[in-house]
Amino acid sequence: MGCAATMRKKLVKHGNSRALVIDKAILELMRADDDTAFDIQMRGDSLIVTPVTDEAERAKRFEEAVRESLEAYGDTYRRLAE
Repeated sequence: MGCAATMRKKLVKHGNSRALVIDKAILELMRADDDTAFDIQMRGDSLIVTPVTDEAERAKRFEEAVRESLEAYGDTYRRLAE
């Protein structure tokens, strides 16, 4: 995206958990909405929050389908390759 933004936020209580509220403007920059899934990673002391784009989700589903196909038909694939 090429955009850099810095802000300081505090956690808010959400039941027995804590939540970090992301402002609407930031969500718009991320092209995220209420239905967007996020990948969350820890790098040292940093929390990396990345929206799962359609492309990333499609790639993940494809990899899963390939894995399932290899598990189910791996022997057949090997025989066909011979």
